[in-house]
Amino acid sequence: MVSAGERARRTGSYRRYREGQNIRILVTGGAGFIGSHIIERLLDDGHEVVCLDNFDPYYDPEIKKSNIQPFLENKNFTLEVGDIRNRDTLTRLLEGTDYVFHEAAQAGVRISVEDPIKPHEVNATGTLNLLEASRDSGVKKIINASSSSVYGTVEYLPFDEDHPRRPVSPYGVSKLAAEEYCRVFSELYGLKSVSLRYFTVYGPRMRPDLAISIFTRKALANEPITIFGDGTKTRDFTNIKDIVRANLIAMQKGEGAYNIGGGHRVSIQTLAETIIETTGSSSEIRYADTVKGDAEHTFADTKKAERNLGWRPQVSLEEGLRRYAAWVSNSRS
Repeated sequence: MVSAGERARRTGSYRRYREGQNIRILVTGGAGFIGSHIIERLLDDGHEVVCLDNFDPYYDPEIKKSNIQPFLENKNFTLEVGDIRNRDTLTRLLEGTDYVFHEAAQAGVRISVEDPIKPHEVNATGTLNLLEASRDSGVKKIINASSSSVYGTVEYLPFDEDHPRRPVSPYGVSKLAAEEYCRVFSELYGLKSVSLRYFTVYGPRMRPDLAISIFTRKALANEPITIFGDGTKTRDFTNIKDIVRANLIAMQKGEGAYNIGGGHRVSIQTLAETIIETTGSSSEIRYADTVKGDAEHTFADTKKAERNLGWRPQVSLEEGLRRYAAWVSNSRS
């Protein structure tokens, strides 16, 4: 097996590897919610960061542009507008790259039910493309953004990493396929990887189509909040600061799959009520038909991450919701 030093020598990063200097990192989907927070931390740590994003209009590209606006004057930051499905783009960007944070994805459980092809092309085929290019370029490790959606049908709670994986949406299937490609490339080719199974991430710059974002903005405007279903579905919500910390740890240690969750199980009804109370809102709660493809429950057992990575969630949901509501209010002013 080729050593890390030899791989670094072949890709032109040997000097930095030998001298222990800051490293070159590619963040796919770097203009998105999670990717931009990871980049912010990497730049703060003095690393050289390349952001690859295609600014897909799944939600307003202007939001993504504003996410990375603060980085554009940083000499260690490079923005590349491109797609992980383009092999030539990846080959060029990965030359001399040490690590990859793979955040690029076609998100959206509900939209994947309507159009299952695109999530497969981006999340499964796109990840395979990235893995091949990374293997050929001598990348040391890939930190892959996976999802609690790989579990799907509940056999027991909380989910540990050995829980059967039976996704209930095409999105979940595509993320599971990406995980499996990462595993196979590690076993066959020695390309190290970690797949972090995120549980409903929230915080500043989060996607506008997610429940906490919608509920908070409605609450601040004293407008009705609509819940799909009867409100009894439960989720494990994870603050973005805990997600970023898990990613930075995973760059240095761990292989395989890890749950990264907030460690609490909250009903959608309780979430809405908590947001209304936190914001001092007069919003009323309304109900609409449930949506196909939505998981009934998610709840993370994070003992493996604590044991192997030394990671555990630190931001409580109540504190995280207060911080997020304050951020939304400030961004409006």
